[in-house]
Amino acid sequence: MKVISVEIIVTQTEQFPSWHPIILRVNTDEGISGLGEVGLAYGSGYTAGAGMAKNLAANFIIGADPMKIEKTWEAMFRSSFWALGGGPVVYGGMSGFDIAFWDIKGKALKQPVYQLLGGKTNDKLRAYASQMQFGWGATKPVLAATKPEEYAEETRIALAEGYDAVKVNPLAINENGKWAWKHLKIVPHDLMKLIYDRMKAIRDAAGPNVDIILETHSMLSGTAAIQVGRALYELGIMYHEETNAPLNPEIMKKVAQASKIPLASGERIYTRWGFRPFIEGQILSVVQPDLCLVGGISEGKKIADYANVYDITVQAHTCGSPITTAAALHLETVIPNFIIHEHNWLAIKDYNTRLCQQDYQPVRGYYSVPELPGLGLDLNEEVIKHFPTVVVK
Repeated sequence: MKVISVEIIVTQTEQFPSWHPIILRVNTDEGISGLGEVGLAYGSGYTAGAGMAKNLAANFIIGADPMKIEKTWEAMFRSSFWALGGGPVVYGGMSGFDIAFWDIKGKALKQPVYQLLGGKTNDKLRAYASQMQFGWGATKPVLAATKPEEYAEETRIALAEGYDAVKVNPLAINENGKWAWKHLKIVPHDLMKLIYDRMKAIRDAAGPNVDIILETHSMLSGTAAIQVGRALYELGIMYHEETNAPLNPEIMKKVAQASKIPLASGERIYTRWGFRPFIEGQILSVVQPDLCLVGGISEGKKIADYANVYDITVQAHTCGSPITTAAALHLETVIPNFIIHEHNWLAIKDYNTRLCQQDYQPVRGYYSVPELPGLGLDLNEEVIKHFPTVVVK
C-alpha cells in the first residue's frame, strides 16, 4: 500500500469565524483513506498549519506506506529540519498525518484503532463539560459570562445533562464581558474577589460531590498562579490546568510546590522531549497531550506510558473537529492512567459535529469509544465540499 494523494481541508463557519479545524484526508492506491487533523483550529496559525501539512505531504507522505507509521514519523522528525527544534506548526502537521495513518491501518485490518494500541482498559470514559465561561449548550451562542450567577447557571445546565465534572476559566472574561488574557503581575484584591466569587458560585450550584477543574490558559505569572491556587483551594478544586506558560518548567515547579492543588498542562507542550522535564520533575499530576499537536496518536501513547512510570494521570486535550475527539477516545480507552475526558464546549456545536457523518457524544457524562474500523469516522461530503481544499499528489 502507498499514499497517492493528500487533501488539506481548511474548514470555516459563519457562526464562529475564528474557528478553522484543518482536516487531512490521506488517500492510498488500495482505495482506503485516512483522516487526521492539524490541531491549530483556534488562535493564530491555522494557515501555517495547513502550509506545513502541504510541505510534509510533498516531502514525506506521498509514496509512503501508511502501515509503517513509526518509520514515517521518524522520517518527518529527523529530516524535516524544523521538527528537531519543535513548535506547534511542524508538530501539528506531523500529528495530522500520524493520526491519518492509524486510521488507514485500522481500516485495512478492519479493527478500531484502540485494538491496535493494546485494547480496552477503560470501557466507559468519564467526561467533563469544558469551558463554562463560554456557555454550555449545542445551540447556545457564544457567551461571555461575567456574573457569578451566570457561571452557576451554566454549571446547572451541564449537571442536568449528567456530567459530574466541569471546567471553567474564571479569569478569561472581565467584569465588562471583555477578553482579559494577561494577569502577569501580583493579583489585585478586586480581581481575586471576582475570581473567587465566580468559582464559589459554581461550587454552590454543583454541591460537594461534583469535580471542578480550574483552567487559566497560561494567563498567570508563577506568583499569580500561586495566589490563585491558594485562594481557591478551599473550594475543592480537582486540578489547576495551565497555571502559567510551560516555557520555563522551573516556574511551574515552584507553583506545584507552593500550591496545594494538583497541576495539569500539555496543550502547548510537544513530543515526549517536551514533556520530559514535567514528568521526570514530577511537576504535573495530569499531563494533557493534544494528539493533533503533540505528535499524533503514536507520540501520545508514548507520553502516556512515560507518565505512568511516575504515577501521573492523562487527560487528552481536545479542542478541534470530531477527529480530535475520536483520536483522544481511542487512546484514553487503552491507557491505565486515564483520568477523565475533556468534552469541549465546541464539540457539541452543529458547525463542528456536521463535519463528519458520525457524531460521538457522551451519555450522562460518559463516553464510549467508537467501534468502527480505524477512527470510526467518515467526512460529511456535502459539508466538506464547500471548504477550501489543497490537493497534493
